[in-house]
Amino acid sequence: MKQYKAIFLDWDQTIGDWEGAEYQALQDIYAHYRLSEWYDGFEDYLAVYKERNLELWQLYGEQKVTKEYLHRERFLYPMLKPLGLDAMPCPPKAMVELADKIGKEFLALTNVYFRLLPDAEQVVKYLAQKYPLTIISNGFSEVQYYKFEHSGLKPYLKHILISEEVGCNKPQPGIFEEALRRNGVSKDEAIMIGDSYSSDIAGAKAADIDQIWVTTEETDKEATYKVTTLAEIMNIL
Repeated sequence: MKQYKAIFLDWDQTIGDWEGAEYQALQDIYAHYRLSEWYDGFEDYLAVYKERNLELWQLYGEQKVTKEYLHRERFLYPMLKPLGLDAMPCPPKAMVELADKIGKEFLALTNVYFRLLPDAEQVVKYLAQKYPLTIISNGFSEVQYYKFEHSGLKPYLKHILISEEVGCNKPQPGIFEEALRRNGVSKDEAIMIGDSYSSDIAGAKAADIDQIWVTTEETDKEATYKVTTLAEIMNIL
């Protein structure tokens, strides 16, 4: 087995339970803003939000939209959809302001509901005894640093790379190359751990870095290693 000298880690939905925090935050948003007047139920609203949000994050990873556009559009779109619109050249000012307000509350709520995923604390502490750990995240700085501080894991992280601060998003090779530079290692001496194939695994591949894909997805997509739980990583590294 190859001897690695540095571990790169995704955060959201690899270490932190983003989906759980997101779900609870959106439930609060749905109730507080009475979105039931537009939707038959929360799950209908959630489906519209998640589909558009996924599209926006993919565009953000490709650097085709800004952080500000992503954050507004993912809440503006579910207000336009019940009107039979996928877009509006010039949405009413009140609708845009509401989307911005919801967005700010959403980020605050995801911090309130933040939790670590099962085995995350054990695995991070285990890895930190053997390797320097570097977080590589496309998440927004204003919420990511809160999560790092309140996770209890920040002392175990040697480097933190947030895409908007680096100026390059996953899956672009540049952010992985910056992680190599900061750790003073070659691409053969590092391995990336993440849950997203499109950003974590494909991005590491593009940078010629080995990968551990944490997934329960049944697919033909390949990675250097595939595991279904974080705990399995301790049998590899």
